[in-house]
Amino acid sequence: MSSIERRPDSRGKVRDIYDAGDRLLMVATDRISAFDFILPDEIPRKGEVLNRISAFWFDRFSDMVPNHMISIDPDEFPDEFAAYRDYLAGRAMLVRRAEPIMIECIVRGYLTGSGKQTYDADGTVCGIRLPAGLTEASKLPEPLFTPSTKAQIGDHDENISFERTADIVGADLAARLRDLSLEIYQAAADYALSRGIIIADTKFEFGLIDGRLTLIDECLTPDSSRFWPAARYEEGRVQPSYDKQFVRDWLKGNWDMRGDAPRLPEEVIEGTSARYREAFELITGDPFSSMGEIDR
Repeated sequence: MSSIERRPDSRGKVRDIYDAGDRLLMVATDRISAFDFILPDEIPRKGEVLNRISAFWFDRFSDMVPNHMISIDPDEFPDEFAAYRDYLAGRAMLVRRAEPIMIECIVRGYLTGSGKQTYDADGTVCGIRLPAGLTEASKLPEPLFTPSTKAQIGDHDENISFERTADIVGADLAARLRDLSLEIYQAAADYALSRGIIIADTKFEFGLIDGRLTLIDECLTPDSSRFWPAARYEEGRVQPSYDKQFVRDWLKGNWDMRGDAPRLPEEVIEGTSARYREAFELITGDPFSSMGEIDR
């Protein structure tokens, strides 16, 4: 069975969410988004990679920060999902229900992407002034917390200042979000570098469970982060990557961002799938073999 017949109770760009009472079943699909558009093609096995990498990081940082994960074992999911076990294996996570904090907690360790564009224009990244002389892929003097609003599907996230974040969620919670995001990023970046990956930037999402700040959604995946191969790192140029930058680069060269997003060539689909699986293997240290129906 290749999907769940029941319609999801809510749907994100990549995840379908099913209400299971005091819990939620989050299903990472193979959909891919770029520039806040959901693309018409899927990336095989992508959802399973995202889900299993998130589970790896949730486990690794469970002593640092609570998270919402209960299990990724379909045998532990509610009975109503038993018929979909093969489809859900690996790509679904049963989680505790949280009250989401509507802020994207972005941490940047290197200068690239939109940060590089604003730096070239005025020497700042998200309003934070940086030293002169930085270039593409320069390591920043220290990681930056650069939050944004969390946009609805079809809308664009908006970078906001820390002060604006404090206005939205309160000064104490804003400071906790900043400090915890920076702490998790640094620990993850140190570990990933030992595995041959540079985490150039990432985003975290948090919620409240019983009033306690909790890491939710996904964590340090190729969708929420830029992963660069450390052995090929060279300051001053755009880096090869294990994430969806491959898709972004193709879109930039083949689409004017107007109208519907174009279909992806087969080589871009296959190349992106391979990059996601390689990221999984490097980070976890385990060979990737599908837990779902693809290998059955």
